[in-house]
Amino acid sequence: MTVYPHVAVLGFGTMGVGIAQVVAQSGRQVTVLEASQERLEAGLAAMSDFLDGGVRRGKLTDEQRADVLARVQGTTEVAGHTDTDLVIEAVTERPDVKRALLSEVADVVREDAVIVTNTSALSVTGLATAVPHPRRFAGLHFFNPAPLMRVVEVVRALQTDPEVVRLLTAFTTDIGKDPVVVKDRPGFLVNRLLMPYLNDVIQAYDDELADAEDIDTAVRLGLGHRLGPLELLDLIGLDVHRHATLSAYEATLDPRFAPPPLLAQMVAAGHLGTKNGQGFRTSSKEAR
Repeated sequence: MTVYPHVAVLGFGTMGVGIAQVVAQSGRQVTVLEASQERLEAGLAAMSDFLDGGVRRGKLTDEQRADVLARVQGTTEVAGHTDTDLVIEAVTERPDVKRALLSEVADVVREDAVIVTNTSALSVTGLATAVPHPRRFAGLHFFNPAPLMRVVEVVRALQTDPEVVRLLTAFTTDIGKDPVVVKDRPGFLVNRLLMPYLNDVIQAYDDELADAEDIDTAVRLGLGHRLGPLELLDLIGLDVHRHATLSAYEATLDPRFAPPPLLAQMVAAGHLGTKNGQGFRTSSKEAR
């Protein structure tokens, strides 16, 4: 028996596109909700381009690509989710936006439909209060890019029914990912470990222990990491990292999560990393 055969994805940005693709590749039907037809078309184009790359690399056939795209349907109407078994919210990391959308969708889907958030920085327990029957609510934290990153954090809110955790774990395995069940704490598990580490690297760079290239080389070769930490920060987005660390700091007052001054300066200056060609490794001299 397929766990959650019909899945809705709320939001069709980079993360939503990746999640929808992964779910569709598992053979499930996916309905995507976006605010406009233009955003839906942009998301479908991005998914098509990613799958085209898979065909060129021999990872899938033209027929498999077509099958995946055929399983993804788009809508701009919340009412289009009445038959959904699982809702995955993947919109912007603003609690007001998430809560409003989750509440609206919860009024439409069946009472037994499971609702999850893909947040990386917000309290899952807090978001659960936006929906009726919060025992069906949890976090399902995919990492970017979702089609390539295997780990998914299954986040237990205080309200989450243990059976929901069990089914989400089975679902995650069934779509080809490796689930890790974690408590609802700022940063969950991976980011809780990662954020202080990246903050320390930024401070080391600001203290001129080494230049950006040498820091990345030392970590890649000395610790066996696939990416250097400053390369990773550029890829994540300096604004994204600052938002996540600031949220964790405000929730815990733990100084390990406090964004370093250089990070705040770079974001204020518009140096956001790979997304705009200004970051630690893309324009280190200008950033300083």
